[in-house]
Amino acid sequence: MNKPATDLEPPRVGAALQALRSSRGLSLDDLSKRAGVSKSMLSQIERNQANPTVAVVWRLANALGVEMGELLGGERAATPAIETVPAHATPGLTSPDGLCKLRILGPIELAGQFEWYELSVQPGGVLDSQAHEPGSREHLSVLTGSLEVTAQGVTSRLKAGETARYAVDGPHAIRNSAKSAATALLVVLHP
Repeated sequence: MNKPATDLEPPRVGAALQALRSSRGLSLDDLSKRAGVSKSMLSQIERNQANPTVAVVWRLANALGVEMGELLGGERAATPAIETVPAHATPGLTSPDGLCKLRILGPIELAGQFEWYELSVQPGGVLDSQAHEPGSREHLSVLTGSLEVTAQGVTSRLKAGETARYAVDGPHAIRNSAKSAATALLVVLHP
């Protein structure tokens, strides 16, 4: 027999959230930035001092790459044989000057381990990056146009079909100094 609605408690997502966050090597701050949920709210949820709204559960599930039911105490849905991500659902980033665009092709659960992007750089565009953790490397494969990559004080010019592999545990940059747009695949490997 079902319990009366007044005796039911909302699902406690704290343990599931903490386990999923830990399994992905994310700090509260990392997850806060990915999900757009305050660090203090995440901490309260994990300690079962607050129950998140449906919107917050949705944001957390998307940031962790899981179904909402997994956070609510349900079982993880079976992985489909082929998962298709529509073009409009592929997240992207744009540089402050609007000349560089990154489409995030890799799944969120691999972020911080193995990431790959489609990079589009307009003439004059520069993708300046700070150092990643020691031992990190990037692989830049130019598809169209030409790009320059600078790492460890060395600059190399790449044309379509060429790939550069370089350490990124120091500041590094990808630049389009040509007169036409360039596209590339960018893979980041973290230790």
